Amino acid sequence: MLFLVLARKTFDRNLQYRSAHMIHNIASALFGFIYMSVWRGIAEGRSLGEYGTAGILSYVAFNQCILWITSFQTNGLGLPQAVRTGAIALELMRPVHLFYQLICRESGQIAYQFLYKFLPIYAVYFFALPIRVPQTAAAWLWTSLALLLAAYISLCIQFLIGAAALWTTESTWMYWSNYALSTLLSGFLIPVEWLPGPLAMISRFSFYPYLQYVPSRIYLEMDGPERLIGALIWCVCLTAVCVAATAIMRRKVEVQGG
Repeated sequence: MLFLVLARKTFDRNLQYRSAHMIHNIASALFGFIYMSVWRGIAEGRSLGEYGTAGILSYVAFNQCILWITSFQTNGLGLPQAVRTGAIALELMRPVHLFYQLICRESGQIAYQFLYKFLPIYAVYFFALPIRVPQTAAAWLWTSLALLLAAYISLCIQFLIGAAALWTTESTWMYWSNYALSTLLSGFLIPVEWLPGPLAMISRFSFYPYLQYVPSRIYLEMDGPERLIGALIWCVCLTAVCVAATAIMRRKVEVQGG
């Protein structure tokens, strides 16, 4: 019940800005078209391996949509602002686990962005381009699960970024560093197997491919559901770290050095 209430409140709050958010959709779709134009130029005279021209365009288009549920989340789930205002003390006193509370609240925003940003942008690409779509119900199911796991992993990372704000007066740099690493290592613009050797190895040993690369590969039916085992392992490990971080926060709260 609490999950639904918190998620719905955040969802309803975002509904007030639907018209303004249309600008975001237009800009995001245009960026996607720019990326696809670049790849279309690269594809001339090249086979692009197992992807082919249609495959890489579909890959880029789907990745552009995924951004709205894995990358464009609230900075630190709102914890940095709570630390600056001192409201973090009240948040930690609530009879609800802080991690669970923030995850529930942000889930409403992710649901909103899926309905009002992910789907509209995907529809634009679907009707404007000959992009590939899964041919079986099972592929759609596994793609949906991959997106849920990707969103959860991103939520955990944002929580840990927010938790760091209790011990530093500025954690924004962590948010943007994570965003930069995600753009580079998640396969957002370039499939992981095409990254330079050292970067590809770092990417494969990190959680980043499960944010963009793995869901897109499953969507294109190039990989099967077995790839989700790694995502599940990361979800369990990151959850344990987030719970441990919350326990430490409860024992020692440091707000702006106070």
